[in-house]
Amino acid sequence: MAGILFIISAPSGSGKSTLVNQLRTLVSGLEFSISYTTRAPRGSEEEGREYHFTDRAEFERMIAAGEFLEYAEVFGNYYGTARRTLEDAEREGKDILLDIDVQGAAQVRERLPDAVSIFVMPPTPEILATRLRNRSRAEGHVEQEVIERRLAKAKQEIENYRQYGYILVNDILDRAVEELEAIVSSERICRSDGTITAEAARLIKIAEACRQQNSMQRLGPVLASFGLQGT
Repeated sequence: MAGILFIISAPSGSGKSTLVNQLRTLVSGLEFSISYTTRAPRGSEEEGREYHFTDRAEFERMIAAGEFLEYAEVFGNYYGTARRTLEDAEREGKDILLDIDVQGAAQVRERLPDAVSIFVMPPTPEILATRLRNRSRAEGHVEQEVIERRLAKAKQEIENYRQYGYILVNDILDRAVEELEAIVSSERICRSDGTITAEAARLIKIAEACRQQNSMQRLGPVLASFGLQGT
């Protein structure tokens, strides 16, 4: 039986990687798809852990060979998900998590409309700028021009929030982790034939509050802070 495909997207600096790493310690049976990229490793990143690092020529060879389920170019670097990652997970009946940007998520949803999509939002542009600045400082350089470009890109990506089934606001890390865990657990519960226990009902309630259509009261101030309007 094929597993569930979870897509998670967020603007750079939103804390998505931290959320995903914590989720992976809390939830079993969830495979993480390691994307390919042409950018250089950051900080303590290792080949085959955060990404498969490759050069532009090899990435473009893989594009030409049809080896990617999705790919996109972001800030001058390619990022992509290999088809075989999903094929392996499907063969083994495992759930899989794709950590991909808005462009890649749109490609995957078009091909696999049953995928569960989750968008992580930073609470304000000021907090996002601080996170980006701290990350840049940790990497040994702070370029205000790069930070401004990423903030502008974040606003463009946030405009696509309506394309996602679930929305998380990463203002309080522990709460965002709990919500992400609840979404994964709820989707599994709802697709199983088991009895709904009190704990399962609690997780479903948390997840339902994160559905896009149920999140607008919480999202309103976030969208407004980025100069956007909700519907």
